[in-house]
Amino acid sequence: MAIANNKLNKTTNNSLSIQISLNGLSFCVLNLTNKTITYLNHIKFDKRVTPFRLLDILKDQFLVEETLQQNFQSIQVVHVNELATIVPKALFNENQIADYLKFNSKILKSDFITYDTIEANNSVSVYVPYVNINNYIYEKFGSFTYNHVSSILIDQILQSERQSNSTKVVLNIYECYFQIIVVDKGALKLYNSFEFQTKEDFIYYVLFTFEQLQLDPETINLILLGDIEKDDELYAILYKYIRHVEFGKHTSSYNFSTAPKNQYSDFSLIHSF
Repeated sequence: MAIANNKLNKTTNNSLSIQISLNGLSFCVLNLTNKTITYLNHIKFDKRVTPFRLLDILKDQFLVEETLQQNFQSIQVVHVNELATIVPKALFNENQIADYLKFNSKILKSDFITYDTIEANNSVSVYVPYVNINNYIYEKFGSFTYNHVSSILIDQILQSERQSNSTKVVLNIYECYFQIIVVDKGALKLYNSFEFQTKEDFIYYVLFTFEQLQLDPETINLILLGDIEKDDELYAILYKYIRHVEFGKHTSSYNFSTAPKNQYSDFSLIHSF
């Protein structure tokens, strides 16, 4: 989804991507000339904040971070929340957009609902963006593009799995929140997201998904992306119940002068460009 006007004076060769969630902010700058990631920064919150507080924190970052104080060639905003669902494009009706969300998400009549088209499998991600964030970015920079994180994840994962003959489960993990994507022989079988407070909550949702889709924890490959390490309690409990657990990796061809923590972190942020 793109919003455009002529306000932005495009005087640099840098592109900025901002990942927005109520649990934190992430910033990434890509030099478009040499295809190099030159800046990565993460702001984690002690607790989940409101959208109003989120905006205040974002404004503060633009005041204190010198790297963010430039005119960017382009701006991307990635919205991360649970207010999203996937609809086959053949069944999608824009006039009924709220109906797709109301059965599995708590939405308000005042919520602005929009959608992204996912070309990799001809589907649509219907979601609620943080409108106050979008309004601020528009006022500050002018033209920009925004997407839901589900659109980026599904598109990238399906592209990488299009020749696969197996079933894989991918977890993209944040602090207290994760997305789960199941791909069967290159086709999307499930997308869902869950909030969790403990490792027991986390493994319950993962194993519940396995059970509902009749996936065998002894044979299915589980791929991990995001905020997780091999010595984490989340990894330990996954490995206790699922035999084949491995870490994923970026599929972009970017260079890095500022590298991500590892080859599987910041996946959606880096692939948002």
